[in-house]
Amino acid sequence: MPSPPRSPLIDPKYVDVPSQRLYALSLVCLCQAVKALDWLVSSDDSLQLCKKWVLVDLAFCVALTQLRIPRLHYSPSVVLLQILVIVIFDLFMFGGIRLNFGPESRTDLDPFSVFDILGPLSFGLLAANSLGSKDAHLLGQHTVRMSPISTARLNPHGHTFCLADPSASVLIPVLLNNTEISTLKYSLTPLGYNPDAHKVDHFQVSSKELKAIEQSRLELTRPAASNRDHPADEYDEYYDEQDTDSAADSSELQKTQSLVHIRLSRFGTVRLEQVLDSSSVEARLPYPSDVTVVPCPHVEFIEDTSPDVRCAGQDTDLNLMIDIRGVPPLSLRWYKVVNDKAEHFIVEGIDSHLSDSRSAVAGVRKQEELTVPLSVSLTAPGKYFYALEEVVDALGNTVKLSSVDSSKTTRTLSVLRTPNASFKNCGPSSPASLLIGAEAQLSISTGSSADLLDSPWEVSLAYKPFASEKKNHHPWKKTLSTLGSRRDLDVKVSAPGEYTILSVKGQWCQGDVLAPETCVVRERPLPSAEIEWKKIHECSGDTGVSASLVLHGTPPFQVYYLTQKDSEPPQEKAQTFPHSRGELSIQPPHAGHYTFRFTHISDANYRKVELDNGPSVEQAVHPLASAAFVGPQKRVLSSCAGSVLPLEVDLGGTGPWNLELRVVGPTGSEGMHFRGLKGQRERIEIPIPEVVDREGGTFDVDLVSIEDVYECKRAVSVPSISVSVKRIKPTAKFYGDAVTVLEQERTGLPVRLTGEGPWTVKYRRQGDAGIHAAALNSANDAISVVNDGLYQILEVSDSQCPGFVVAEASTFRVHWIPRPSAKLSAETAAAAKYEAYNGSHILEPICENMDAHIDLDLTGRPPFQIMYNIAQNSDTGGTKLLGQPTFNSIQPRTRFELQTSSPGRVYYEVKQIGDAAYPLSKHKNAVIPRSQRLLFEQQVNMRPLAHFRTRNRMSYCLNDAFVPHDALSLDGVVLFDGAPPFKLDLSIKNFGTSNVEHVQIETSESSWKIDLPAYEFKSIGPHLIVIESVEDASGCPQAPLDPLSSSVWVDVAETAAIIPFDRREHYCVGDVAQFQLEGIPPWTVGYSMNGKIYSEEAKVSPFSVVQTQPGEFKVTSIAHQQKMCKAVITDLRTQVHALPSAQVGHGKRVYQDIHEGDQAEITFTLFGEPPFTFTYQRAEPSPKKGGKPGKVLETHTVSRINKHEYSIFSAMEGTWTVTSISDRYCRYPQAQSDAPPSGR
Repeated sequence: MPSPPRSPLIDPKYVDVPSQRLYALSLVCLCQAVKALDWLVSSDDSLQLCKKWVLVDLAFCVALTQLRIPRLHYSPSVVLLQILVIVIFDLFMFGGIRLNFGPESRTDLDPFSVFDILGPLSFGLLAANSLGSKDAHLLGQHTVRMSPISTARLNPHGHTFCLADPSASVLIPVLLNNTEISTLKYSLTPLGYNPDAHKVDHFQVSSKELKAIEQSRLELTRPAASNRDHPADEYDEYYDEQDTDSAADSSELQKTQSLVHIRLSRFGTVRLEQVLDSSSVEARLPYPSDVTVVPCPHVEFIEDTSPDVRCAGQDTDLNLMIDIRGVPPLSLRWYKVVNDKAEHFIVEGIDSHLSDSRSAVAGVRKQEELTVPLSVSLTAPGKYFYALEEVVDALGNTVKLSSVDSSKTTRTLSVLRTPNASFKNCGPSSPASLLIGAEAQLSISTGSSADLLDSPWEVSLAYKPFASEKKNHHPWKKTLSTLGSRRDLDVKVSAPGEYTILSVKGQWCQGDVLAPETCVVRERPLPSAEIEWKKIHECSGDTGVSASLVLHGTPPFQVYYLTQKDSEPPQEKAQTFPHSRGELSIQPPHAGHYTFRFTHISDANYRKVELDNGPSVEQAVHPLASAAFVGPQKRVLSSCAGSVLPLEVDLGGTGPWNLELRVVGPTGSEGMHFRGLKGQRERIEIPIPEVVDREGGTFDVDLVSIEDVYECKRAVSVPSISVSVKRIKPTAKFYGDAVTVLEQERTGLPVRLTGEGPWTVKYRRQGDAGIHAAALNSANDAISVVNDGLYQILEVSDSQCPGFVVAEASTFRVHWIPRPSAKLSAETAAAAKYEAYNGSHILEPICENMDAHIDLDLTGRPPFQIMYNIAQNSDTGGTKLLGQPTFNSIQPRTRFELQTSSPGRVYYEVKQIGDAAYPLSKHKNAVIPRSQRLLFEQQVNMRPLAHFRTRNRMSYCLNDAFVPHDALSLDGVVLFDGAPPFKLDLSIKNFGTSNVEHVQIETSESSWKIDLPAYEFKSIGPHLIVIESVEDASGCPQAPLDPLSSSVWVDVAETAAIIPFDRREHYCVGDVAQFQLEGIPPWTVGYSMNGKIYSEEAKVSPFSVVQTQPGEFKVTSIAHQQKMCKAVITDLRTQVHALPSAQVGHGKRVYQDIHEGDQAEITFTLFGEPPFTFTYQRAEPSPKKGGKPGKVLETHTVSRINKHEYSIFSAMEGTWTVTSISDRYCRYPQAQSDAPPSGR
């Protein structure tokens, strides 16, 4: 009866059984996860990891058995089986057991023996040494790591450099890629280098010096922001920009890039000669690798001692001398501001050797100092400001000059208007008046246009008394000055006489004395009057008084008198007399007793001078009848008016009245009577004389007499009415017949009109359906129009009547100034092909990035502005617009630069043309219609380019012809860009012999696979195939070749060989015949045993054959690389002796970094009796230093080595180790320790 199951070690009341199972399984998963992590990450010591996990798994299995968890508690046999499976699994994971499946099998970790694990567990009973170990026969390894391409580029961004002064220095950047720099070498060629007179200096800079330069540069750039406010000279802008660019370049570096700087304080051309990294490997230096450092261009005005203030007319032309230094030819930007109007100028080609045609090819010249005159015109008065803005030397070094507070780069000139002096409101013909007991003020003007900068002005004045005044006054001369900025000078005088201006001058300029330069001052007497009164008696009584006056003084005179009626208050009245004699009639309109008395008199000089005992008169007044016309004295009647003239008459006296008037015509007169007029203002109608009414003309209407109610009839003496009767209709005509104006510019068509304005003129433009009307106010007015064409006046009417148009002058034509146009010059058009279907001129093709131009003939008024579209074919089949630039020309024939920067079809379309009449700034919307635009196009041919489609390494056998092995493979395919046929120049470099051969081929296809049957590989090792040059049908120079895609590697292997490790009569160990295979696996080995032929495929070396029967063993052939490189093998013999040994890197671990294209030397030290045969392999290097090598990449066997040291060169990365060694008699390792034999 079986025993009952034992209860779990942990009581279920503490932890239930399902939870125990969960915890146990979770612990299993955790351990396996940690184990997998160790297998993926840790590769340093796989033996220790295997030991650790075997012990952990054993302990877990034992502990799980002791816990007695239900469903996880197994019998002892099952537990042993579990332990066995886990141990085998650990051995597989950590390399204790390794299965070889050919060269592609994983060998990341070094294999180790199972006894390495069981030894410590068996207390030494099953130690690895007891069964044999590798001992020290094969020691050392050489690891080559491939560093990326190391490059060094001088001045990567193409900046220009210059030194402002000899004590300054510049930092020239060197861009490093994948380079840990150790040494930098450069040369310095002086400017204007002459081999007979100069020498080239060479310099070497260590990495320590470069780091010191970088540290000082960083220290200078950090406080740059805080120093912005400090004063700087005019060249600071140049250096700030350079520092900013350097900082920007540093911030944009990629991870593999670094930047160092060469500090240079001398002038010359810097050429980068060599850059070595920490492995003493030369970095590649792209061409060009030089930069020229010259003195910074400098320009300033030469100090001038002449004053900056000049007078108008003094120096109309002036030369401002400029001192300019730099490498010619130089260009200078400057501008001037004349009276707040700025103009910018550029002067190019400043050189002292303009006539020397050799200067263009003489290289970089030395700095030259030139004195250049800047001719300026000072014709107009005002403020002249000249500033030097920017100077550029031949290398493109640009120095922007500051015009703020800089006396060397700016000049300011003031051209003053000359002052003038003359008397105002006084002269010989208009003397100044001097009143008795007062002063007269004379005003002297210095001119309203005189410059305030010239103030104050000094005026020299002379006085000369009249002959009658010489006793009381004496002549004198004085110099008077204006106050501040006042342009007028007031002089108070109290003596009569002549005052003369002698001269005038300002602070800078001598002025002119203008007329009137003499002022006569006369003393004026008081006015007086002689008055005589007379009574006026008419009809039945006195109607008023009259006074005869003789006036003394300066006319005009104003006489004041008082009029008092009865007891009413007196009224003061005044009468003005323009002459010294006058008559005054006073006839009051109302009856009464009046008193008249004169009181005061005024003339031009004195006001209200009292008349002593002014005469007076008293009189009883009875007013008479009177009549007068109302309104203007001249009347005009148009042709549209009637035959009656209406008039209004004002009547005075006592009504009713009888009025008599007379109509005076051109041939006679007629009297008319109007009786019983009762109103103070009456309207009467006068018939127009028949002749005047019919033909037009003038007639007068006179008032003859008026009779009041008292039958007192008196003649009326009032101005007559003059009437002009016009019976002529208005007319209209054009003045002239044509005018030429700008297109769409508003212009006036001059019109001549007759009649009474305003006029209304109707006109029409030829071709228009509508009729236009214009309102004109002047007889010489104009009709405003915009469009061109023929205009015709249709109707005219003035303010009164319609008129007629003068047929001979009824039309006027408006011409437009033609817009500017452009066409190809005759030479260019003859060289181009014209396509009529689209109107385009097809120019001759040109190569990419070559200079090209055409000549355009322009019509219009220079200067011209040409705006054009430039487009190019796009990848989608259409066209894309590249830009819409504008260029200027002052000549009717101009040179048009073509764009050749990118290949393809480039189209040009002239969109707008402006000239002096139609500038583009004012005619932005005036676009040339598409059908009229100038079109031309050009094919820009691509520069030929060739590159390999893939960079995969190719493999060939020794003595093979360089022909394709696989027609479908893309390896060795060269792709061409350009126009076929192509001519390709290849170079084949054998690194084993350092021999270089050049091959040239021609093909009409866009791709070509390397097929060179005439070339055979004569030695093993890497071969580099490089595309040296390529040409196509366009004849264009080739584009720069990419060094990465223009080369490919070819590995040439030796002929397959088999070398025995032992022979039947001489065995070193055992009776197994083993052979070392040379070449690249897999191998196909043919052999015969006792005359029977066998053939086997071996994937690994060595190849073993067990001799099971006596007889002759003979290897007939061997091939490798998929049965390639087949070789016939002869008889093999050997003898057993001491085991040989080999060391790589003298038994140490050697690590070496190389760049692509470079080679590393692997040294093998051989111990034994030569000749030697040894096998080495290349494996993937470990990701970290000291780790185990990874996957085996290739295996090679070298035989017949008679020296104890052997070296190979390789351009590939990996870890080289020796796997076996044979000397004259024996080999190591022994056959038992190798892989199982693959033979019989």
